[in-house]
Amino acid sequence: MNKRDHKILRKRKGRLKRRLKRKNYHEQLEPMMKQPNIIYEMAERTQAVGCGGIGAIHRLVGQLKLDKAINERVKVLKAHIPYFESDHVLNIAYNVMCGGTSLEDIEKLRNNETYMNCLGAGRIPDPTTEGDYLRRYDRESIIELQEAINESRVKVWMMQDESFGEEAIIDSDGTIAETGGECKEGMDMSYKGVWGYGPLIVSLANTGEPLYVVNRPGSQPSSTGAAEWIDRAIDLVAPVFAKTTLRGDTDFSLTQNFDRWDEKGVKFVFGYDAIKPLRRMADEIPDGDWKPLERLPRYEVATRERGRRENVKERIVKEREYKNISLTSEQVAEFEYKPTACKKSYRMVVVRKNLSVEKGENKLFDEIRYFFYVTNDREKTAEEVVLFANKRGNQENLIGQLKSGINALRMPSDSLDSNWAYMVIATLAWSLKAWSGLMVEVEVASKEIVRMEFKRYLSTFIQIPCQILKTGRRLVYRILSYNEHLETFLKTFSQIKHMTFS
Repeated sequence: MNKRDHKILRKRKGRLKRRLKRKNYHEQLEPMMKQPNIIYEMAERTQAVGCGGIGAIHRLVGQLKLDKAINERVKVLKAHIPYFESDHVLNIAYNVMCGGTSLEDIEKLRNNETYMNCLGAGRIPDPTTEGDYLRRYDRESIIELQEAINESRVKVWMMQDESFGEEAIIDSDGTIAETGGECKEGMDMSYKGVWGYGPLIVSLANTGEPLYVVNRPGSQPSSTGAAEWIDRAIDLVAPVFAKTTLRGDTDFSLTQNFDRWDEKGVKFVFGYDAIKPLRRMADEIPDGDWKPLERLPRYEVATRERGRRENVKERIVKEREYKNISLTSEQVAEFEYKPTACKKSYRMVVVRKNLSVEKGENKLFDEIRYFFYVTNDREKTAEEVVLFANKRGNQENLIGQLKSGINALRMPSDSLDSNWAYMVIATLAWSLKAWSGLMVEVEVASKEIVRMEFKRYLSTFIQIPCQILKTGRRLVYRILSYNEHLETFLKTFSQIKHMTFS
């Protein structure tokens, strides 16, 4: 940032602060929102764009040489007339980053002359062309595309401080992507009776980045083919992170891989099905070996604790005498267990939940349920293993963002592979958000951006009104509005411009 930008930011921040300063108003005679004399006019020379933050993202792509990596590794076009593979991929990804929710939204961007000037593009592909491009993909091309993106991902990781590379936590989960289409190749009915696809998401929990996204028929169990992609993720993080830990629910207890992962030095914590032999072993644990499981509060009270509001749901359940199951206490213990497919034994951590089953105001009976977690981590306590496994719930937030935040799982094409290609390209928009957050020098602001919901990220860092000026050999984005995150944005862009790679 230059001195002029600092001065302008300081002035605008002060002006806004004075405007929003708390005042003791008297009763007003008219509403705060007036009706000014509004007139619309066309600007003859001045050009402006509402998504000025896209310039910083485009510069980030160029500095990471992501466009070159895509063109070198992905070969789905026989000739470039006139577009390259990177033109198509970035066009779809930037459409998502500008708030588009479908391929059809590209039409609005390609009819915006200023937007194309922002990217230095003479023209960009239309929605129909992009649909045809997606249908050219096969499995091998999609894998190459993901690996090209991961080349840039590793570059961003390598720029982080030493503490960043202490441990990589890899989460795996499946989901259901519903579709209303009837002629989409590869679709099937899920166990919930929903027609669609069953994508697999393998992500880095540290930053919430989807490392690998895999499309599958909707009838596939969550763990189908997961070992291959987990192995790819392990190899991807190995050059950057000192340790790797795998995490997943009961479906991802792929016991035939435990010994192999353990020999490679990879730690894992997976949920495990409560099968009869394990329940019997848990029943035989002496009472003295059970320890109370203390869960941390969701948040710390900064000032003073407020009184608890009435639990409306619980009141209605009691009034209508519904069956109500409530938790009374939790204990944790552990024992050694060797799965059938393994040659080694591993720690089996078990949580005993003591439940009270009630109907209305009457208590019916007490019930005990067991939850099991298998791990090869000998350093964590049993309590730490359980709490670590429960943090896997953060991946549900990521999947929610992929579904509703960037609409990556909307399945706009007509085949399994073409929809898979769209998923990968759309999730690139989420990765670009994470990478821009990792570029921020201030740790608190960096974590905020990395964890930020996509909609809020767009309104804060992408949807910045800018006047576009061509001066000499420069393309100037002149910011026309102010928000509290502009200083962070400008500092981050300055750092992106000076990125260097060996």
